[in-house]
Amino acid sequence: MDTAEHIKHLAREGRLLADAAEEAGCDAEVRPCPGWEVRHLLRHTGMVHRWATAFVTEGLTSYRPGGGAPDVDGSALLDWYREGHERLVTALTGAPDALECWTFLPAPSPVAFWARRQAHETTVHRVDAESALGLVAGRSAVGAELAADGIDELLRGFHGRAGSRVRTDRPGTLRVRTTDTGDVWRVALSAEPPRTERTAGGAPDDAPGTVAGAGGTSGGPPGAVAGGPAECELSGTAEALYLSLWNRLPAGTPAVTVTGDDRLARLWRETSAVTW
Repeated sequence: MDTAEHIKHLAREGRLLADAAEEAGCDAEVRPCPGWEVRHLLRHTGMVHRWATAFVTEGLTSYRPGGGAPDVDGSALLDWYREGHERLVTALTGAPDALECWTFLPAPSPVAFWARRQAHETTVHRVDAESALGLVAGRSAVGAELAADGIDELLRGFHGRAGSRVRTDRPGTLRVRTTDTGDVWRVALSAEPPRTERTAGGAPDDAPGTVAGAGGTSGGPPGAVAGGPAECELSGTAEALYLSLWNRLPAGTPAVTVTGDDRLARLWRETSAVTW
């Protein structure tokens, strides 16, 4: 997925987020984010949009914290959110390819990084906003290509960092397999940060590869293909896996099939939360 597509998704998802927030009202509970109401969601996402915009428009080459949110509520808060979202889309659309600025995940360029990161930041929080309307997984589908891209960013980006808390003293392999896009990720879990390998266009739906018995070993050396043996497999559509891996679907959802040792699936759910 290229930068222009990420910006297109960012624009769409941000508008949908605002529409859902307006419909739900600022007092509505955001169930995937315990303790949050819609007002907290708008303040957080609006702050992140402005934070990202500053790196792009000012060419900041080192980290700078966000500036916080204004003490406004209701329609004024929605207007503030919409203005910040529009500024971010405009900044990324007009950013030069040669832009140099601070980033925190691997990417082909800073512009590509910020477009991708904010597309997924906004998509996940759009689902949060729609959950305030009483919808479990939002009312607007996450496209399969965008969802697969977001899974990759989460597994190989966020959880490829030294700060990932997804660790275990009982090493094992978690395989994530989309049934619609043919993508497979093999996540090696241990006391160290996760190591993830991806195969695009992986095993077809009727040939998912081998899942070892509970407590077994993967039998694969480092560098084994993503479709190789695994103690546990999560399979489902790219959208279902994207929302589940971001902990936006409830545990045990029928949209995701868990095969093998569910200890690794529980480990992910309990330790994978991303703060930034």
